[in-house]
Amino acid sequence: MSRVKGGTTTHARHKKVIKAAKGYYGRRKNTYKVARQAVDKANQYATRDRKNRKRNFRALWIQRINAGVRAHDEAMTYSRFINGLALAGIEVDRKVLADLAVNEPAAFAAIVDQAKSALAA
Repeated sequence: MSRVKGGTTTHARHKKVIKAAKGYYGRRKNTYKVARQAVDKANQYATRDRKNRKRNFRALWIQRINAGVRAHDEAMTYSRFINGLALAGIEVDRKVLADLAVNEPAAFAAIVDQAKSALAA
């Protein structure tokens, strides 16, 4: 059996990395050795930031809910509102609450009133 050289496989692997580095600046876009380092680092950032994106969105939703609650009732804070929701048995996640606070103020006001009455009881 004759020997198989690895040029085809190596070329395909190099081509895959160069394609992933498309749009990078300087030698990072067309030199395999440098492009591989840049692509590996980019993948590390992408993996890390998938977790960070979830964290950032949750923080954004909390800020929007807090602003909506304080616009409706200045004495109530975000934490008291969430406690009131738990006491009232309302299970709506923060993403939906933030969307209601921005787009449906009347519906959000009704939820705030329910939470306030559950805190008072």
